[in-house]
Amino acid sequence: MAAEAPSWHEGMSSDNIKGLVLALSSSFFIGGSFIVKKKGLKKAGASGISAGAGGFTYLYEPLWWLGMITMIVGEIANFVAYAFAPALLVTPLGALSIIISAVLAHIILREKLHIFGVLGCVLCVVGSTAIVLHAPQEREIESVTELWQMAMEPAFLLYATLVITCAIILIFHFIPQYGQTHIMVYIGVCSLLGSLSVMGVKALGIAMKLTLSGVNQLVYPQTWIFAIIVATFLLTQLNYLNKALDTFNTAVVSPIYYVMFTSLTILASVIMFKDWDRQSPTQVITELCGFVTILSGTFLLHKTKDMVDGVSTSSPIRLAKHVEEDGYNGLEGIPLRRQESMRS
Repeated sequence: MAAEAPSWHEGMSSDNIKGLVLALSSSFFIGGSFIVKKKGLKKAGASGISAGAGGFTYLYEPLWWLGMITMIVGEIANFVAYAFAPALLVTPLGALSIIISAVLAHIILREKLHIFGVLGCVLCVVGSTAIVLHAPQEREIESVTELWQMAMEPAFLLYATLVITCAIILIFHFIPQYGQTHIMVYIGVCSLLGSLSVMGVKALGIAMKLTLSGVNQLVYPQTWIFAIIVATFLLTQLNYLNKALDTFNTAVVSPIYYVMFTSLTILASVIMFKDWDRQSPTQVITELCGFVTILSGTFLLHKTKDMVDGVSTSSPIRLAKHVEEDGYNGLEGIPLRRQESMRS
């Protein structure tokens, strides 16, 4: 009998490829949107009060709105990507936005990219490639009730309970006392709730995909419960993320937030969807190495950005709000994509 041709299940599944393409598209759109928005902010600042000085003239600048539309398109692509591919594949690829923005800033805005920044970009690409090639296959989900059953399993319920409990303690006990002096307090709330938000977004994405394929999921109350959970956690997450960005240096907030958010999201996905149960130890270790490589690249990019801008890496973490003349930092908020849209 002739040897059987390799199937998608021996490599990447068709759903994983769709999710990968959407995640990469999202990175291109969002990374590019920061450059377009910065150009718009600079143009608006030249003809009126800059955003950094509290002005809103950028709202009348078409270039800024083009950047916003580009970012929204990227966010939609990112949302849909979760419907096709595991969070273990989609979430770490958010770091590619850093590369897109850094390269475009170098070409379009004439912002210098340090040699170690180039190395950081290479590390992000290498780490992303390792994760893409060894990512688990997406589970076949037939109904939103199946997702609800996964969320109701003891292991994930324990994780969700611990996350919400820790977030409540941080919000009501630690933030009033230490929010203005300890960066981990705000970022802890954002990262903890963010990991649950992504699980809810993935559930909603799958529900929408099934609905569009002819299997209506809007009739199930679980779909609307997921929607309420996502809306509640996202609003809370973004509120405290803005507080962190307003209080501390973005060059410090972004990498710490990326590390915590992505790590907790991967943990939540592994618990809820049991991603690693369908993989060999070699694949799991390779994915972890890829993730650590991306973290290293992200760290290098942010540190060398400080070197390029002439800011000492030993400077205090807490800096004044809107430290830049045009009120915008070309790389700020990129690892977690919704940061800049909320600040602008």
